[in-house]
Amino acid sequence: MAYKIVEKRQLVPDVHLMNIEAPDVAAAAKPGQFIILRIDEEGERIPLTIADYDVDEGFVTIIFQEMGKTTKQLAKMAAGDELQDFVGPLGKASEIEKIGTVVLVGGGVGIAPVYPQARAYREIGNKVISIIGARNESLLILEDEMNAVSDELLVATDDGSKGHHGFVTDLVKELLDGDEKIDRIVAIGPPIMMRAVAGVTDPYDVETIVSLNPIMVDGTGMCGGCRVNIGGETKFACVDGPEFNAKDVDFNLLMSRLSLYRKEEMESLETYKKGCGDDCKCQ
Repeated sequence: MAYKIVEKRQLVPDVHLMNIEAPDVAAAAKPGQFIILRIDEEGERIPLTIADYDVDEGFVTIIFQEMGKTTKQLAKMAAGDELQDFVGPLGKASEIEKIGTVVLVGGGVGIAPVYPQARAYREIGNKVISIIGARNESLLILEDEMNAVSDELLVATDDGSKGHHGFVTDLVKELLDGDEKIDRIVAIGPPIMMRAVAGVTDPYDVETIVSLNPIMVDGTGMCGGCRVNIGGETKFACVDGPEFNAKDVDFNLLMSRLSLYRKEEMESLETYKKGCGDDCKCQ
């Protein structure tokens, strides 16, 4: 069975949104879960978080950034093209419950998986304060969508081109030092950003959840590639996560494992660039 791309559009440079026709996945999907796709029979399997889903229309939304060979190849596909495999939903769904005031923090492409959680938390009666950040204004994604599902939306850019001039962690600390009680913080983005959020929240009595993105192959706990250290115990992000309590995560180990195959990833990308023709847009 092939999975048709029903919509494809670029959100910001190198970041793309796709709606994939996958009714069974859409019907079972929950915030916090992910899929694994494969472009063709020779392609690698890559995990991508579910950014949205529509049960009535039968499609799942993914948002990805061009990084390695497969995401570069995926970015060249268009509406009407088909994917070989689109497996999911995988992983444990987010524990969405009515608890009071929830702060959702999204950094870069991490804004995409934050969006369905913000919507779900608000739908059941929580107050949702969302914080989104990027290096500059031109790289911010889903700002209008996040604003629509939040009681309050705060924006941070590294260069100050929009919103707070600085990092999302600055805004997190401002909220924690304020008068309003924060009942939970969910942070999703680059590991270094999630580690920084965990560092800021550690002195405060507030639950902090992060979503981990280690190397992953099969998504069922068989390969062990996605193993992470959580509170001194080995867990598999694909079946035990991807969400964990931030204070228990060994971020140093996570980041070191993410760089294990950097050399091979770069070689694969360079080989792909050399072989995709004179009209290659990968450069």
